[in-house]
Amino acid sequence: MSIKLKKLNEQVMVITGATSGIGLATARMAAEGGAHLVLAARDGDALDTLAHEMRQRGVEVATVTADVGNPADVARISQVAMERFGRVDTWVNNAGISVYGRNEDVALEDMRKVMQTNFWGVVHGSLEAVKLMKGRGGGALINLGSEVSDRSVPLQGTYSASKHAIKGFTESLRMELDKEDAGISLTVIKPAAIATPFPNHAKSYMEHEPDLPPPNYAPELVAQAIVHAAQVPERDLYVGGHSKLTSVAGYLMPRALDRFMSRTMFGQQQSERPNSSARRDSLYAPVAEQELRQRNNGERRVVERSPYTSFEMRSASTKTVLLGGALLAAWALTRRPWQRTVWHA
Repeated sequence: MSIKLKKLNEQVMVITGATSGIGLATARMAAEGGAHLVLAARDGDALDTLAHEMRQRGVEVATVTADVGNPADVARISQVAMERFGRVDTWVNNAGISVYGRNEDVALEDMRKVMQTNFWGVVHGSLEAVKLMKGRGGGALINLGSEVSDRSVPLQGTYSASKHAIKGFTESLRMELDKEDAGISLTVIKPAAIATPFPNHAKSYMEHEPDLPPPNYAPELVAQAIVHAAQVPERDLYVGGHSKLTSVAGYLMPRALDRFMSRTMFGQQQSERPNSSARRDSLYAPVAEQELRQRNNGERRVVERSPYTSFEMRSASTKTVLLGGALLAAWALTRRPWQRTVWHA
């Protein structure tokens, strides 16, 4: 059974973690594309502000104050979507949080909270989405993984584990739904480091403020990939060529990548600013001043375009032509123009 997805302006889309970073960028981009939206986040005031912004532009939007780690809250998202719009065409499991620190230093309670939000939040959302889409024409389920879904990094062990778990769960669910011909597309989005307030939200056990390793890509690139996957069935989408490179390097030369990350990632994930005792994070509850921001205030240059991701989102036929052309050009370059075949009698 081929999966057919609706155009964006015909869709009802659920987005979790909608008031910050990637979720906020996706909500605004989907609104511009004409989708009806069901937005969920922990900060009700931020949701109200965002909904007011969108309604002024004529967007139909419903909001749900919810913690995705709580299955009852996620069930309420489904209930509101059905009561308001009567269906869900795309469900985006985006909400996530992290803790920076050596695994030996991080409290088990904090590790459990990361897993409860990142992994169990995706499980809760995925099962609700499947329940709503099965037998109703199908749809798209989009789960936010990361480049660390394929390759872990130091100082974010639990975050890496949660993103590995998302990949494993999504792949298993995909096969089960394919067996049933359920008509549901499952996509894992795997961004590289994205210039969002992610480090500000994270709890830290380090001596210095958390930071993102370069290169830092624009959150709008992830939003573009999500909006694309809502309309075109995709298995995985890497956002930023660095994400794909890290995945391939981790597969082909894991020990070499271990050594490289040991030398670089400890410093690159910390800024020069010391951690303050007054620092506030969003691990257990949202921090109002950190909401409604798509980008962070970091000093690193933001990469606004990703040719690799643009290539990934092209049609299969276009990718075949481009790859064929590239191979032909590479072959031609190996041929010296003065070489001629000489036949001997």
